[in-house]
Amino acid sequence: MTDEQDRVQPSGVWATAVGVARVRALETEREDPLFRDPLAQAFAATGGLWPSSPPLPDDEASRRRRLAVSFSIVIRTKFLDDLLQRASASGVRQVVLLGAGMDSRAFRMDWPEGTRLFEIDTAAPLDFKASVLRHERAVARCERITVATDLRENWPDALAAAGHDPAAPTVWIAEGLLIYLPEDAVELLLARISAQSTSGSWLGLTLGSRGVIERFGSDAVPGSAASMWVSEMPGDPVGWLAGHGWKADCHTLRERAAAYGRPISTPAQREEQPGGLIAAVRR
Repeated sequence: MTDEQDRVQPSGVWATAVGVARVRALETEREDPLFRDPLAQAFAATGGLWPSSPPLPDDEASRRRRLAVSFSIVIRTKFLDDLLQRASASGVRQVVLLGAGMDSRAFRMDWPEGTRLFEIDTAAPLDFKASVLRHERAVARCERITVATDLRENWPDALAAAGHDPAAPTVWIAEGLLIYLPEDAVELLLARISAQSTSGSWLGLTLGSRGVIERFGSDAVPGSAASMWVSEMPGDPVGWLAGHGWKADCHTLRERAAAYGRPISTPAQREEQPGGLIAAVRR
C-alpha cells in the first residue's frame, strides 16, 4: 500500500462499498463466477478487507443473514450487468452510476464506442478509488467521468456541468443505494432522475424487500451497514415507477438466482433474502 493510499481510508456509509468489493472479489475467485471483477480484490485489500475478513457473528442466525446479504450482492451485480448490456444494445451511450462506490464497470465491461460513463459519489470514496486505480494502472474501456457531489444536494447541475446530455437516452444505476435514504429522499432522487431522462432511457434499481429492515440486524453486513437501512420497497414498485413515467419489471432475488443457476433452496434463505431488482424503461 502506498503512502497516498494510507491517507484516504474508508469511513462512514461509503466504507460499506469496500465490503461490497470484497464480496465481488470472492465471486471472481469462483470456478463458475457470474461475473469477473479484477479490481475488486485491490479495493478490498486497500480498504483492509483482504485477505482477512470481518469476524462472523457467534450465532447461527446472524451468520446466515450475513451470507444472505453477500449472496444478494452477487445476484444484483449480475442483474445490473445484464441490464447495462441490454441498454447498450438498444443504443444508449450515456451511463450514470449513482453512489458509485467501488463499482468498476467502466473497467471490466465491454462498452460500445462512444459510451460515456459518469460516476457520482462524494469526494472521499472517489479519491480512495482513484488512488487504487492509479496503483493498479487500470484503464477504462469507455469515457469515464467522475462527479464529486452529494446526492442530497443539487447533483443534476453537477452532472450537467460534467457533460451529461439529458436530451440523449441514459441508463441510470442505483445499486444498494435507496435503502439508505428516507422515503422523501428516494422520491426526490427518482423525480430528479426522471427529469433528466428522455424517452428510451433505462433505470436499474435495487430496493430493500418488504420487512428486510426488521429481519436483518446491524451485524448483517461488514461495517454494520444494516443499522443504517431506513427505506424499503414500495408495496407496488411497478405502479410507483409508472407514476414517474417509467415502464418497470420487478424481479425477486429468488427468481433471478434460479435463472443464473444459483437457486435458493432452503426455507431459511427464502425468508431472509433481500429483494427488489427493478429494470425500467422511460416511456
